Parts: sequence; structure tokens; C-alpha cells
Amino acid sequence: MVPIISCKNVSFSYEGKTVVADVDFAIEQGDYLCVVGENGSGKSTLIKGIIGLKQAAAGRIERAEGLNRTAIGYLPQQSLIQRSFPTSVMEIVLSGRLGSKRFISFYTKNDRVIAARVLEKLGLLELASSSFGELSGGQQQRVLLARALAASPDKLKLLILDEPMNGLDPHIKQELYEVIKRLNEDGLTIIMATHDVNTAVSYASKMLLLDEKQEFFGTAHDFQHTGLGRELMRDSCGGHCAICGLAVDEP
Repeated sequence: MVPIISCKNVSFSYEGKTVVADVDFAIEQGDYLCVVGENGSGKSTLIKGIIGLKQAAAGRIERAEGLNRTAIGYLPQQSLIQRSFPTSVMEIVLSGRLGSKRFISFYTKNDRVIAARVLEKLGLLELASSSFGELSGGQQQRVLLARALAASPDKLKLLILDEPMNGLDPHIKQELYEVIKRLNEDGLTIIMATHDVNTAVSYASKMLLLDEKQEFFGTAHDFQHTGLGRELMRDSCGGHCAICGLAVDEP
């Protein structure tokens, strides 16, 4: 199968200083990749490189034929300004449609139908007229996820999320993980940057560990049975592989 995204010996730098190096991996349609690592490890930089917001200093990123901007949904990190944005949920989701327009600057009936359909899919339709700034953090993330999906729902092949769980309570995180899992099960390829290693391995099919360079790429199961995986998981998951149940202290 032809990879949907492949990075070949990719490095990124800021002002001449390398911030992440030697990234080399490929994912296929239907994969769920979690990019994990501490703050400053290069996760967000790689995400920006994959969607074309950051130019690689070395190596190359290859995208499958047809994987253009209308086929990629993107949920960036949420800022405090975004959290208090004074507009309705429907307007937020409709704004995701603007990227698909070349000349038309107003929303059509079809735009509103698509926005309502995506809101319904994510269980948010009853909040369509609510103020975005008055929603809970979990509801806001689901609205922003709906915005990313509304851009081109019939053509979307890849959804990229940059630290979508930041600032959320544990039970809200779990709900959002379940929403993203269902999207993946519907055939959408997922790339998620997160520092939440423990939960990530329970949902991802593949893991990419960064620490200013690539430390691991492979299946979520194999990750938990490497030395690095065992070290990262031991304190946070009770010491057992989330997939096969084997104690991660065991070889």
C-alpha cells in the first residue's frame, strides 16, 4: 500500500538551530499515529511540517497523490484567546468552510447543511446557537474538531491534531479520545501530537517518540515492549501493556 504520508530523514530548524532531526517514518490510510514526547521535543514543529506550515531544513516529506489541503483537517493547539472567542458554535464550525471557497465570501445553504451534519455527528447540534466562550473545555475542543471536519467532510482523508487534550479533565479527555477513535474507525487517518503517552497507546495503531530526534517508530504494542516504552509507561499505566496485558517490566 502506498503511504499517505512519509518523512524521509527530515530535520527542522529555527534560526539555524536544529530542533528536531532524523525523522523517518511512513503511515498508511487508516492508521492512527500518536506523536509523543516532552514539551520542546519537536512534536508541534513536525506537525507544522506535515501540513506545510514549516519548511524542512533537510530531508523530504512526501504526501500521497490527492492529499491536498482539502483532504487534510487540522486542529491546532487552542489558545486562551480562542477559548473566550465571543461567537456562536455554528459560526465557529461554519468558519471551517472558508478554506474551501475561492471567490465566495458568504455561507451558502449547503455550508449550513454540512456544518449541522458535522455538529450532529459529534453530538453538538443542540449547542449550535450557544456561545463558544461559555462552553466547557471539552465541548470547545469538540466544536473546534467539528470545524476541522467541516472544511471538506466528503474529501477528508487525514486529520491532524496538535495537543488536543491540553487543559482537559481526565474524564473529558476520555470522551474526546473516544470521539477521535470513532472517526478513525470510519476510515479517517489520524495524526495526533500529545504528551499523554499512557492514554495514547490505548488508542493509537502506531507511535512516534521524539526527543529532539526520532527515538522510536512502530506499532503501539511494540512501543510498550521496548526499553523506552517500558520506562515511559511504568509509572503511569500500572506496568501493563494496554494491548496484550503483559507486564511491561517483563522482557
